[in-house]
Amino acid sequence: MPENRLARETSPYLLQHKDNPVAWWPWGPDALAEAARTGKPILLSIGYAACHWCHVMAHESFEDAATAAVMNDLFVNIKVDREERPDIDEIYMNALLLLGEHGGWPLTMFLTPKGEPFWGGTYFPKDAGYGRPAFVDVLREVARVFREEPAKIENNRTAIAARLRERVEASGRVSFGRAELDQVAPRFANLFDPVHGGLRGAPKFPQCTILEFLWRAGERTGDVRFFETVEHALIRMSEGGIYDHLGGGYARYSVDERWLVPHFEKMLYDNAQLLELLALAHARTGNPLFRARAEETVGWLAREMTIEGGAFASSLDADSEGEEGKFYVWSRAEVERVLGPDDAAYFAGHYDVSGQGNFEGHNILNRLHGLPRSENDERRLAALRAKLLDVRAARVRPGLDDKVLADWNGLMIAALANAGAPLNEPAWIERAARAFHCITGNMTRGDRLGHSWRNDRLVFPGLSSDYAAMIRAAIALHQATAQNEFLERAIAWTAGLERHHNDRSSGTYFLTADDAEGLIVRLALTRDDALPNPQALIAQNLIRLALLAGDDRYRERADRLFDAVLPTAAENLFGHAAFLNALDLRLRHKEIVATGERAADFAAAALRLPFLDRTVLRAPAAEALSATHPAREQIAAAPREGAAFICIGESCSLPITDPNQLATSVS
Repeated sequence: MPENRLARETSPYLLQHKDNPVAWWPWGPDALAEAARTGKPILLSIGYAACHWCHVMAHESFEDAATAAVMNDLFVNIKVDREERPDIDEIYMNALLLLGEHGGWPLTMFLTPKGEPFWGGTYFPKDAGYGRPAFVDVLREVARVFREEPAKIENNRTAIAARLRERVEASGRVSFGRAELDQVAPRFANLFDPVHGGLRGAPKFPQCTILEFLWRAGERTGDVRFFETVEHALIRMSEGGIYDHLGGGYARYSVDERWLVPHFEKMLYDNAQLLELLALAHARTGNPLFRARAEETVGWLAREMTIEGGAFASSLDADSEGEEGKFYVWSRAEVERVLGPDDAAYFAGHYDVSGQGNFEGHNILNRLHGLPRSENDERRLAALRAKLLDVRAARVRPGLDDKVLADWNGLMIAALANAGAPLNEPAWIERAARAFHCITGNMTRGDRLGHSWRNDRLVFPGLSSDYAAMIRAAIALHQATAQNEFLERAIAWTAGLERHHNDRSSGTYFLTADDAEGLIVRLALTRDDALPNPQALIAQNLIRLALLAGDDRYRERADRLFDAVLPTAAENLFGHAAFLNALDLRLRHKEIVATGERAADFAAAALRLPFLDRTVLRAPAAEALSATHPAREQIAAAPREGAAFICIGESCSLPITDPNQLATSVS
């Protein structure tokens, strides 16, 4: 058996590996001399004693005789304790970051015999999956390139990654990982209108799941063009006629390519999804337009869409008095009667109001001309809008569909919680909790949901979309409030979903329950429509529940769902944007763990961070985490006054001891 030289070391971490069948060397001149003598590349593995995923990789690969044989044949293998040699760790961790990879431990780097880094990663699984190659495949391909293509060593990261993706072999699966998401994102962005924003042509729908996909691409790649594409679409929508400039809220779509002429109905689900995007855009840019539209939309929600008990109605009709949009449009003469000639002229210049009108002889209020406006202008215009809104309230109102849909309410509840924290609007979170309690009080039977409720009549059983959206809402409220009742409800509903909607033959979820009224077929749909597909929301919920509930079985269930849906999604990417968003979460999930006496301060700071890829967990002690969580051992050694750990994949950061440093640590 090749000699393992770690038994002579004093580091507890190195001694943990002294009995591996790997021919480990400690870092030093002897190891580098061996690499120079043999001409083999170096496999450098860096970790520390409290690192959970270091132990996992050790058990899976370093203790496996077959894997060790490949390592010993192809590489000089060096093991380093990062706490003992932080200088070495600093050099090679920076090298990994320069390659565009996430940092963390175990750190796995490939070096020339002189110790020069040319490729690396963190944890590699023993078996292939989700665009991640098996460790032995990594070893063989890296060694082959080093041996056969030495000229490419200095700049071959892209070529190696492509070859590794080709080597992933998993029967019945589709290899779709971060690189594939990055390849798809520019294709989606190219479909967008560079002048008017949104997808090219008409009619124009908000397409929020695609906007979210592009936003995630910006977060993932750092390419600001993805953010700017989303922000441009939001600006044009928010200044266009699709937005109700007097009452707040967005119409369902625009019939023209400029966002001027809406189909005037307002849907709860559109406004929920747009509210989240507005909060993200405001957090990145500070543009007051995004905050104003978010505030005005919540104002509309409170004034026109909230029913007794706190839940939300479904929609407002487009028609009143038998005419589409009559409630919303204005003539120049009407504006002058309300505001007087001077204020009317000022208002008309900013909101495109003319004598002949801009739509079939009427005026749809909009600000698409992009006139410059000072803060004084905005204050004056706000007062004028309020006068017009008061007059409009006396008109015959469009019909209100006041039935409560669990799935649509779930989207809005989550949006209020997700937007309320970064925009510092605790009243929004309270409104979300009130709506949530209305749903649980009126639409829940044990661990099951109904779908629709009106006049004390419940349509039961619910759909998988109801569970998907309401579990997401419960998770968002649990993070925002730290109240366990929301997490307990999410767990209970997930149990009901699994029992009554799980398609065990495919790994997906049927839309209808197994005891619902008999239909000729039970569908397990995967494509998006105006709402994100429930399979996608369920996958995200399971990923977050694995952390919040401390149960890795949720993550395992999510992985089975990815296995089931990705082959279909790969054939129609545009129709599966929500599922690609779920995959992005699976690959980039940031678990922010707050602990200690100041855990609340760290959690509050974490909640101000973009919510798409982060989950906030308050862990007063290590026992609050699952036995497999990578931060478990670190929390046990954390300062008593408190700290936060950022965990991505299988690796966690060092303790962050100042809440104000959390944002920079994440970025």
